[in-house]
Amino acid sequence: MSFEVHAQGAVHVFDCFSCAIHRMAPICEHCRVQILGQGVDVEGQWYCGAHCARAAGKAGIVDHV
Repeated sequence: MSFEVHAQGAVHVFDCFSCAIHRMAPICEHCRVQILGQGVDVEGQWYCGAHCARAAGKAGIVDHV
């Protein structure tokens, strides 16, 4: 059984959830890891956490745990 993911005006078809995650997950702008859980969106750029956002020069970003 396949399923569709509708995102940003496009339709993606997958037959397994892990393939969808791998294809659709954003990439951290600093360390280039795929963000599979929480992430930080700063001015339209994604980071895996506050540490990477700060390392990329973004100020005032904190993790809330």
